[in-house]
Amino acid sequence: MNNGKNLKAMAYGEVLWDVFANEKKIGGAPLNVALRMKTLGCDVAMISCVGNDEDGKAIKNQVKKLGLETDTIVVSEDFPTGLVNVTLNERGSATYEISYPSAWDKIELNDLAKTTVKSADVLIYGSLVCRDNVSRNALEQLLQYDVYKVFDVNLRKPHYTYGILNQLMQSADFIKFNDEELLEIAKAMNSPFESLEENMAFIEEKTKATAMCVTKGKHGALLLWEGKIYENNGYPIEVADTVGAGDSFLAALITSLLTEREPQYSIDFACAVGALVAESPGANPEISFSRIEKMMLKMKI
Repeated sequence: MNNGKNLKAMAYGEVLWDVFANEKKIGGAPLNVALRMKTLGCDVAMISCVGNDEDGKAIKNQVKKLGLETDTIVVSEDFPTGLVNVTLNERGSATYEISYPSAWDKIELNDLAKTTVKSADVLIYGSLVCRDNVSRNALEQLLQYDVYKVFDVNLRKPHYTYGILNQLMQSADFIKFNDEELLEIAKAMNSPFESLEENMAFIEEKTKATAMCVTKGKHGALLLWEGKIYENNGYPIEVADTVGAGDSFLAALITSLLTEREPQYSIDFACAVGALVAESPGANPEISFSRIEKMMLKMKI
């Protein structure tokens, strides 16, 4: 699969182990986005921090095998590699217990990280990494650079404040929400509106972002791009688990849009990728381009 056309992407934030009942898999929303963009043909690096422990070594080894630049993942002598206990309900929806402090809470930028971001086409960052001042301060440095900035809202109580969320939105060119996140944040900003479309326009007016998307679970997603709303109503699947589905959706959407594919194609493509991830266990299943095309033919009417 090679949609990326040498798009240079940098992801910033948490890398960790998702611990399920019977196994553990590498994860963290920014890492999931980065890994999917790599499979789509992008040149991707990951800025993060792991502990000087077996879990940290295993993450760096596995990420390197998957083709990501890992010299920008620093090693902490003082904090352990992050772990998240994942619990799935009968519908495959996940809840997360996130350990603190973890190495990714203490990200410090090395010179390579700064140089790589300066030469990147796009920087993807989330809200969870800002729960600690150290990693938030490092992100604020990166947000000063002239690069297309994608903010992946990832609300995990109690790890956010509306003040920090507003700062992160003000720095973004593109914002990704799920439907509950959009409505919660818009309400906190005193939006008088109820619909997703109206609240997307409200957020656009209140921030510097010129584009955004909202995922709606099995009901697909909305995309606001160049002043117009595009919609996909979802694809029929049997959910294995929802872990990482939104991350792969965002990776596919950004890759497609920034390589100048049509917005409607891009949202359809992204929803197909997200559906295929939800159909498979774990955050980073292998997905062929032929499976994506086949899924796109199943679009709901």
